[in-house]
Amino acid sequence: MKTLSLLFENNRKWVSQISQTNPTFFSRLVQQQNPEYLWIGCSDSRVPANEIIGLLPGELFVHRNVANLVIHTDMNCLSVLQYAVEILKVKHVIVCGHYGCGGVKAALETQTHGLIDNWLRQIRDIQQRRGNDFSQFSTAEERLNRLCELNVIEQVKNVGNTTIIQEAWQRDQVVTIHGWIYSISDGLLKDMDTTISSTAELARLENL
Repeated sequence: MKTLSLLFENNRKWVSQISQTNPTFFSRLVQQQNPEYLWIGCSDSRVPANEIIGLLPGELFVHRNVANLVIHTDMNCLSVLQYAVEILKVKHVIVCGHYGCGGVKAALETQTHGLIDNWLRQIRDIQQRRGNDFSQFSTAEERLNRLCELNVIEQVKNVGNTTIIQEAWQRDQVVTIHGWIYSISDGLLKDMDTTISSTAELARLENL
């Protein structure tokens, strides 16, 4: 017995629509994967990477996890990054968080959440290090959203400090890292002004 028949029906409709508007879409797509961008984003179902920036399948390489973290012991994330940089030769790595992130919110809470608390430890560390950043905000929502922004900035640094990016820059490969944040309430992206493409620019960002 088939399950989730609605999703299979949606798939057939999608294929039909694509084929009508672009008859060679799938034949061209199967030939190669040649994206210029790697997206490191949150797993939140309300943040569909391709749709947000208007790119088709094949144009964006994607890695997603809870709270868009880049942890240097996460072999999954690092493997995606290495493949993107060394094999696909992407030119841009985009770290994109979003306001109201549930993972960031959980890191702010005092109660325990089980296994995921280990994953979110890094966000708690950011909050402790940057405590002065929150004094100007009067509401919990404002503090949460500021931590979402700080988390993006921290993950840009983490990407830049990986051996993968460091070695790419050493061999003069052009790879630029960007930090963005997405607003679910209006669908707009905000550039966090943390774009870096060299060890010198990374060092300046580290000092901010």
